[in-house]
Amino acid sequence: MTKSQCTKFRQGRPIVGLLVAILLSLVCHQAKLFAADNHWVATWGCAVQLTEPNNLPPVPLANSTLRQFVRTSIGGKTLRVRFSNIFGTDSVTIRAAHIALAAGKGSAGNGEIDPATDKALTFNDAAEVVIPKGEAVLSDPLDFELPALADVALSLYLGDISATTITGHPGSRTTSFIALSNAVSEASFPAAKRVFHWCLITGIEVQADKSSRAIAVLGDSITDGRGSSNDRNNRWPDILAQRLRTNAATAKVGVVNTGIGGNAIFGGLGQAAVKRFDRDVLEQSGVRYFILFEGVNDIGGRNSNMATATNLVNAYADMARKAKTHGIRAYGATITPFGGSGYYSDIHEQERQYVNTWIRTNKVFDGVIDFDLAVRDPETLTNFQAAFHPGPYANDWLHLNPAGYRDMGEAIDLNLFTK
Repeated sequence: MTKSQCTKFRQGRPIVGLLVAILLSLVCHQAKLFAADNHWVATWGCAVQLTEPNNLPPVPLANSTLRQFVRTSIGGKTLRVRFSNIFGTDSVTIRAAHIALAAGKGSAGNGEIDPATDKALTFNDAAEVVIPKGEAVLSDPLDFELPALADVALSLYLGDISATTITGHPGSRTTSFIALSNAVSEASFPAAKRVFHWCLITGIEVQADKSSRAIAVLGDSITDGRGSSNDRNNRWPDILAQRLRTNAATAKVGVVNTGIGGNAIFGGLGQAAVKRFDRDVLEQSGVRYFILFEGVNDIGGRNSNMATATNLVNAYADMARKAKTHGIRAYGATITPFGGSGYYSDIHEQERQYVNTWIRTNKVFDGVIDFDLAVRDPETLTNFQAAFHPGPYANDWLHLNPAGYRDMGEAIDLNLFTK
């Protein structure tokens, strides 16, 4: 209908025109209220790094489809996906990106998706996006029925991408699939190459009401899940996400696991925690809570001493204060026992006890999560319980098995996330 026709319609039908105007006004008003009452909240995320040579994909990603699976925490009806090339030395081209719910065995099978849920992501209304080196991008908001605790597939048909400087997360503990050519909407990938890494993807966010919020967990391999089961999502943050969902008071609280295997407060693999803190905690959408569970790799270093312990508590306090200036509640987690591992020595145990005593008694954090108490052997306090030993790692008394991670996840007081 043209403008002149609209005018004649309103002039000829004054009552109908008035009713239409009222309805339009009400719709606009409701839309404004919805926008004001909603915000973006992270429902899944991972910390990224420059992928080490031994963790690079087994085949080139250029001109291939990479299908990756993740487990979300809270649900929503509108989402967007974050991609990163911050460690790349060349630009990355995504020719097509799709999202779908997993079907069948998903990552544990042949990469099956439910085709009825498959939707294309866009970037400024375009299907293709070029991510410059050192940068990250967000997809456009997409209407998508995302259940809570859902297994989701992100399928990327890639163009230009460096074979050696890939931004990713090596410890996905989830199978990813690489297929030749454009296969973003294929129902399954039975002939694809398989790898236990994530590349380029860093987060999924949902539009949620004001009562929805997220927890950002900063950690190392114990948070990243070394010793957990591939394709089973049984790391301790996964257990926490399940408990939050089934508890009415915390059902709208999501979990973002930003653990990196080998990471340390002041060094280690990936960027040091003090350097990645802003990106991996403060810049996560909708974060209300922050859990800090890191420091064992600093203590386990060859040259660590009591000065290391002092430096750790100073860094913890700095991060807690910084989080609180951003309206984020900060919780410190005690370092779990490592007796029997290559990290153990008398001085290293003294450092751990010093740090844990400070965590339990300080006035900087808003609360304490006592993982040490939850998993330690009641007789040999320097070790965790033998039932939590991860088995395949014969001499590994540092990382726990799924039973140990379950105890850690169940030891957390959910009331911490109602404040």
